[in-house]
Amino acid sequence: MANTMLEVHELTTKYVTRFREDVYAVDHVSLKVEEGRSLGIAGESGCGKSTLALSLMGYYFPPLHYMSGDIIIDGRNISGMNPDDVRKSILGREIAYIPQAAMNALNPTQKIIHFIEDVIQEHDMYVTKKDIYDRARKLFETVGLPAEVLERYPVELSGGMKQRTVIAVSVLLLPKVLIADEPSSALDVTSQKMVIKMLKQLMEAGFISSMIFITHELPLLYNVTDDIMVMYAGQIVEKAAAKEAVFDPLHPYSKGLMGSIIVPEKGLRDVKLTAIPGVPPNLKKPPMGCRFAERCKLAKPECRVTSVPLHDAGNGRTYRCILSENELREAYAREASQNAK
Repeated sequence: MANTMLEVHELTTKYVTRFREDVYAVDHVSLKVEEGRSLGIAGESGCGKSTLALSLMGYYFPPLHYMSGDIIIDGRNISGMNPDDVRKSILGREIAYIPQAAMNALNPTQKIIHFIEDVIQEHDMYVTKKDIYDRARKLFETVGLPAEVLERYPVELSGGMKQRTVIAVSVLLLPKVLIADEPSSALDVTSQKMVIKMLKQLMEAGFISSMIFITHELPLLYNVTDDIMVMYAGQIVEKAAAKEAVFDPLHPYSKGLMGSIIVPEKGLRDVKLTAIPGVPPNLKKPPMGCRFAERCKLAKPECRVTSVPLHDAGNGRTYRCILSENELREAYAREASQNAK
């Protein structure tokens, strides 16, 4: 049985606005990532994906606050740890983070190798510059980046090369968990493919023990991750194997998310594009019942007043809906039949 690298139980975090209003961006989220596995997290902008990423790292600075739940990294519970202790002993070694617009993380006044020296010496002040260079050169060559990049300034690199450099730097300390937050969102299609290929190489080469890949593009995760979780309004609404989540989504929101994106994968190219009506709820005052009810074509009156737990659909698949799996599939079949006419 594989070791569990990251386990989260009922994690709840909130933002506190300047008007002292609570915004629950992550609401009772649970997940598990095993060694050698990757988990994708998808959802619209503002659904809580990036807040979840910050929360998983124990990186709590105002306006973000930890409320409850457990975050266990390789058997170590970091919930409620002092942020300075997290930075010194957890970030980089136990869990690493590639933020959105990661290419801007490089210092424009430093050569890449000097930036790497600062990163590594922050965690190990006794390591020599030769050891750092040798380690960096080996890693860069593993992912197809020439060693000459180490002697360049960020301004001398293309956008795609900057992104790949930041990813390489993030795994130098061999983290147990790598969180990649929209790592390909600002890149052209060719650079996106290179980044995805690079992440797979790093997993296979053992530089990363496990990975969480966050994006608003659900189909992209099919080529990157083993499993996918879909978030909506701070909650997990579905979790399934990547192939099931993309080609056979069960929750109405997951279904709508797939239907609103152009997908190049065979079997989905001819699917008619449809937008999800409405907007997500205000998380200052979340709805009493299902948070997707106001936008859902299948919603019933009880959806708006009944709190909906996650249901087990078997084979590790869960979804948050009052309708049974059969009722959902029958509704989708009727809709497909009507659209075909």
